[in-house]
Amino acid sequence: MYLKRKVDTFLTKWKADPDRKPLIIRGARQIGKTESILHFAQDTYESILEINFAEDPQYRRIIQDGYSAQDVIKNISFLDPSKRFIPGKTLIFFDEITDFPEITTSLKFFCLDGRFDVICSGSMLGVNYKRIASISVGYKQDYDMYSMDFEEFLWAKGYQAEVIENMLNHMKELRPFSEIEMRTYHSLFLDFSILGGMPAVVASYIKKGTFEGSLEEQLRIIDGYKDDIRKYAIGVDQARVVNVFNRVAPQLSRENKKFQISSVAHGARFRDYRGCVDWLNDAGMVNICHCMEFPELPLGGNYDPDVFKLYFCDTGLLVSMLDREAQQDLRANKNLGVYKGALYENMVGEALVKQEYELYYYKRENSTLEADFFIRSKDSLIPVEVKAKDGRAKSMQTLISSEHYPDIRYGFKLSANNIGYGNHIYTFPYFCTFLLRRFMESFRPEEEQEEAVQ
Repeated sequence: MYLKRKVDTFLTKWKADPDRKPLIIRGARQIGKTESILHFAQDTYESILEINFAEDPQYRRIIQDGYSAQDVIKNISFLDPSKRFIPGKTLIFFDEITDFPEITTSLKFFCLDGRFDVICSGSMLGVNYKRIASISVGYKQDYDMYSMDFEEFLWAKGYQAEVIENMLNHMKELRPFSEIEMRTYHSLFLDFSILGGMPAVVASYIKKGTFEGSLEEQLRIIDGYKDDIRKYAIGVDQARVVNVFNRVAPQLSRENKKFQISSVAHGARFRDYRGCVDWLNDAGMVNICHCMEFPELPLGGNYDPDVFKLYFCDTGLLVSMLDREAQQDLRANKNLGVYKGALYENMVGEALVKQEYELYYYKRENSTLEADFFIRSKDSLIPVEVKAKDGRAKSMQTLISSEHYPDIRYGFKLSANNIGYGNHIYTFPYFCTFLLRRFMESFRPEEEQEEAVQ
């Protein structure tokens, strides 16, 4: 069963562009890159040439005579004479290029040749991407793909675009959802958070209508990630990378979620492990949330590189790393238990990253003043607070009202509560987080309008 993805629309637009360049689709393992590319190709091209450098290493010889499109095509034909090259109607799909990044040198020549479309894909691309980008600069286009977000999950459940648009309109009009809408969306969002967005997990859930087998599939993906560390983590201590990966879930369950290298191993020093953290981030396995030195614009560069939180790239994978008792309680009773703070923050952080937001937080030393995340508008820095329980957003109120933080005029609170507004704080249910960037495109807060008049 094929699950509709946002990359489908992107690929259609890419194909329609007469000046399209070879495309590289980046993303972590098991998020559906290959399936989406082939689904698109089957409806679009007369001839599809799929070359997987992990499964068919013999194809690494196709550049032995040079990188020109003609040389590469000739050598592909030598290895498999049945492959057809029809100008204007052929897609050459280089998969798992992490195992053979040298093929990207040919992208410039395929771009200049123009007879055939080329798409490259592969897991772990972030690890070697600086080298790949420098080889083909100016002759390729990139697309970052992630596991399914909540909107794609709703599509899989049969909800149409009109439902999504209605949710967005509720936010724009600050119009509360009805009781049945709140109950339905909240239940769906909890299911999605437990399952995560890995297509194989979601497809099984849609087919069976239960969580049966979801944990086993998630653990298989986790094992695959650890195997990738052992295979691709060159230049860093692989055992240390695995140790950091294993400590993300336990550290998120703490009240202070700052990632502490000292808890990874006895006597661990930051300088010995920073490369491990960067490797996991580049591989798409975790998301780094940087601690701002002071809550003001601009966001870029205004953070301490040595202080950060780590979130899983997919909340479902985080759930699979919890203890067995928590697993059973979550899947049987939808009870988030002691992990609710960690899970809600991971849900929001994941949704922000999938909307192309960088992750930042603030925690003032020797104080309770903090903010879970930040985004920005043209004129304002906007704190985003994640509330696992009902309650006042004391830190956010301080940030908004204090003259020490002039860039902060209002904030967003994400909780289990309905849409609301008061004291310069806009409240939205968790399940609306995936719409935040679209909401911001037309949002004109009273706070910024008042300042413009003054």
